[in-house]
Amino acid sequence: MQDCLFCRIVRGEIPAAIVHEDEWVLAFKDIQPQRPVHVLVIPKKHITSLAEATEADTEVLGRMLAIANRIAVDQGSTDGFRSIINTGRVGGQEVMHVHMHIVGGQEPVGPMLKR
Repeated sequence: MQDCLFCRIVRGEIPAAIVHEDEWVLAFKDIQPQRPVHVLVIPKKHITSLAEATEADTEVLGRMLAIANRIAVDQGSTDGFRSIINTGRVGGQEVMHVHMHIVGGQEPVGPMLKR
């Protein structure tokens, strides 16, 4: 997707504070952090949402989860973190490219959902 914000970051067209990169994924600091640690982890391949992911995406989605703890610890969230993947309109997905938020810091993140 040529105009996808995250695809443009992957291609280096838009700068980002990259904290991890490998052949499958890119992780960078959120430009509007909600916690002291707030990193986005994205597949380099465009996948619109988890609702459109297929079995062929298993390896890259697993990679996102497998590196989450290392990224959180490296960024200063040494006693846990929350990982969030919003999916579609109801799930609050704002950028239509699968992305996982890693949020944390030294204090607890707080409740999962507001009523």
